[in-house]
This record gives sequence, structure tokens and C-alpha cells, in this order.
Amino acid sequence: MIRVLVVDDQELVRAGFEALIEVDDGVEVVGSAANGADAVELARASTPDVVLMDIRMPVMDGLEATAAILSTVPDTKILILTTFDLDEYVFGALRAGASGFLLKDTPPTQLLAGIRIVAAGEALLAPSVTRQLIESYVRRPAPSAPPPAALDVLTERETEVLGLVAGGLSNDEIGARLFVSPATVKTHIGRLLMKLHCRDRAQLVVTAYETGLVTARVRD
Repeated sequence: MIRVLVVDDQELVRAGFEALIEVDDGVEVVGSAANGADAVELARASTPDVVLMDIRMPVMDGLEATAAILSTVPDTKILILTTFDLDEYVFGALRAGASGFLLKDTPPTQLLAGIRIVAAGEALLAPSVTRQLIESYVRRPAPSAPPPAALDVLTERETEVLGLVAGGLSNDEIGARLFVSPATVKTHIGRLLMKLHCRDRAQLVVTAYETGLVTARVRD
């Protein structure tokens, strides 16, 4: 059973997500919060598998709450919910350790599937939206961004795989591009996570851009 904490400052939205989750036999709601501060306390008390996290809230926003939760409950996966498909805060949440994001108007079946994806340890990154997001905001790197030398620990093939991950390709697509099996791709990604000290696939994407391995395309 996947245990979910729902966080949103709008009561009707929270109730809607809770009702949707409760009808699924494999997922249950272990709590709900109207702001990030309450979410942090509830996460520490209930240790949910997944937190559905609104990004814009009073008291404490989703960015700060994501970092606070992961600092004390590191195995919890954060799935960001946003109204906007291009939101500066979402990139900040990925930096803080979120495993992905969904739009609030995502169809119910996709939301439930998204919960399962991040609970299983995968990143939920819609390639088209994620590319726009990163390309728009990576030009403002955080002071703590890892230096390009951080990639020196990678083999040539691992560097190649990292670039394809940053391009939004799935394991199957990467395997087809490199003429290797998806299992081999998964092994490479596991080594990337270990060598670059990344939490998940989402963090690999951020690292690839921040180190300059992948160059953001400037949009007019």
C-alpha cells in the first residue's frame, strides 16, 4: 500500500485529491495539510511514501517544505503539483530533491500513475515541460551548483547516458539510441546516481544542465 500525504492550501482541492486516492485499492491517504509547515510536521509523524505537494502556499511554500521534509524523512518522495507548466518554483523544488511534478489538471488516471512512478523510485518528468522549465531557469544557477569537474568521475558511456537522460529520454529510448538493453541503461543510471550523489533521475537532469554538459537552448 502506497501511503500519501496531500498538501494544498485550497480545501476543495485537497478534498478532491483525497477522494480520488481513496478509491484506489493500492493507495491510501495518511494525512493532509494546508501549508508547508504543517506538511513538514505531518511527514515527520507519518513518514509517507509520497507527498503530493502544492508549490504556492502560505506560511511555508512547497519549495521550503520539500527541502525540510527530505532532510528528516529522506526516503519520502515529493511529487510537486502546480497550476503552471512553466514555474520558477518547480525548478527550485527539483533542486531541493523533488522527484517530479504534475499539473493540477492532470487526469485522475495519470495522477494515480504518477504516484506509483515516484513511489517506485523513478522520476516523473514530462520531457516537453521539463525541457522548457530547465532551459528557462538554468541560466540562473544556484551558487552551490556543482562544478563541471564533478563529471570527471564518469566514464565516456556514463556521460553519454547522462546527456540523454537530461534530454528527457526513457530507458528504452536511450537503449535504442545506444544499441544496448534497457537493463544495461538502468545499470548505467544506477552508477550515475552513486557517482554524482544524486537522489534520483530528476537530480541527474538538473546536474547535467548545471555542469554545462547539456546547454540550454535560448528561446526567443
